[in-house]
Amino acid sequence: MDAVIQASDIELRAGARLLMSDVSLRVGAGDRMGLVGRNGAGKTTLMKVLAGLGQPAAGTVVRGEVGYLPQDPATADGNQSALARIMSARGLDAAVTRMQKQAARMQEASMRDDAMRRYARAEAEFLAQGGYAAESEALSVADGLGLTAEQLARPLQTLSGGQRRRVELARILFGGGEGVLLLDEPTNHLDADSITWLRGFLRSYPHGLVVISHDVALLRDVVNRVAHLDATRCVVEVYNLGWDAYQRQVEVDARRRRREQANASKQAEALRSQAERMRAKATKARQAQTMLRRADSLEASVEPERHADRTAALRFPEPSACGRVPLRGDGLSKAYGSQEVFLDVDLAIDRGARVVVLGLNGAGKTTLLRILAGEVPPDTGDIVAGHGLVVGYYAQEHETLDPERSVLDNLLARCDLNQTDARSVLGRFLFSGDTVFQPAGTLSGGEKTRLALACLVVSGANVLLLDEPTNNLDPASRAEILAALGDYEGAVVLVTHDPGAVQALQPERVLLLPDGAEDLWSDAYLELVSLA
Repeated sequence: MDAVIQASDIELRAGARLLMSDVSLRVGAGDRMGLVGRNGAGKTTLMKVLAGLGQPAAGTVVRGEVGYLPQDPATADGNQSALARIMSARGLDAAVTRMQKQAARMQEASMRDDAMRRYARAEAEFLAQGGYAAESEALSVADGLGLTAEQLARPLQTLSGGQRRRVELARILFGGGEGVLLLDEPTNHLDADSITWLRGFLRSYPHGLVVISHDVALLRDVVNRVAHLDATRCVVEVYNLGWDAYQRQVEVDARRRRREQANASKQAEALRSQAERMRAKATKARQAQTMLRRADSLEASVEPERHADRTAALRFPEPSACGRVPLRGDGLSKAYGSQEVFLDVDLAIDRGARVVVLGLNGAGKTTLLRILAGEVPPDTGDIVAGHGLVVGYYAQEHETLDPERSVLDNLLARCDLNQTDARSVLGRFLFSGDTVFQPAGTLSGGEKTRLALACLVVSGANVLLLDEPTNNLDPASRAEILAALGDYEGAVVLVTHDPGAVQALQPERVLLLPDGAEDLWSDAYLELVSLA
């Protein structure tokens, strides 16, 4: 089947809630569509349906070959090497794994002859499936996404979350063939150089693309069509325009709607005024009713204005009282197998301190935050909790949320609020009605982010450990969290690729991993944020 997706008259729901109806769109060769709309509008749900991993409540989807990168990729076999995982997109992983295993056996003299024979058989199978030309292509994609040869040789379980995400993206791009690529937030965890490479790859990809992204620069550089999900009206509006032209057209359409609405209201008011005068005469009563119906019809015929998307009303908690040094780490070290992550790191978090943790992907930034949060133990060293410590931990992959429990139950597990007050808090984070009973595992990435932030708000934390808190957020919600971050009076330890988040925090210190060196913050470090 050709590389095409055709959705016809589809309706999507989240439980009883209508997300969108009567949606028809086509994606074929040469189409590079940006799928946009506020968090919770249904972008990820629609993407899953297009990928064949979900069914619409109504309508049909016909698809050819597709390559789908979900927002939270499923965990693959942790013992598989990163390179084998990428090569699995074309069925080459088994041969690659056997070759790697026999290459290791060749180092033992007693096994060398048998290992060489087994290696030759595995290599013959490898060559029959495309062999070294395919491997060269896979290595090129991996290199573009910032994966090193050392990382590609390692088991997946020894890689950081950001590195595993890069591996999954490399696997989808390598396996794309002639299929439509469906990418949900592909720039999450990428540094600036990798994002630049990805833009070039996607801009020249000829077989169709649908991308969900809050990276405006990527949308501007890559897409030639835009599908906007209007959560208020439950519709999808498709613009056959690039990003900047789409933005201009939205403004033109808004002005047109306002003019049409004003003209319709003026004409309807005149009709109703005339009808009122005519109703006084019995002979004119029927004509008056006709005029009133015309007035109602006139107003109803005008296309409604697109309402501004609502944003979460986010304010971090008033921090609980604590001692001068609420949290300290002494001589912290961590390794996974033979792979050392960091060694002998000391860190003292003073009351109200603002610290940014920098380091390349795999340097241990997420691991350090998990240790400070008590999620994993250090191999050496100690975590010392000061007087009155209350930690609030935001995990970049939302591991702190229980996917089986409802939105409401996840929040209640973090606080002593009654259901009424808890639902009031959730309402400020745009969870209302039956959505509070939805399992957290069914939420989109942006919705999980909002729920995790709501859990922080009710925690009373005096030390916030934030790991990529602006990932998956639409621009309005991102602005809200950055404003709240700037106002928070407690201590913050921040890991981020987002320079705007660092500027909002106004940090005092920087911790550089894996060495554990500390320094006073200066804007000279700002360039390292997007590269880290």
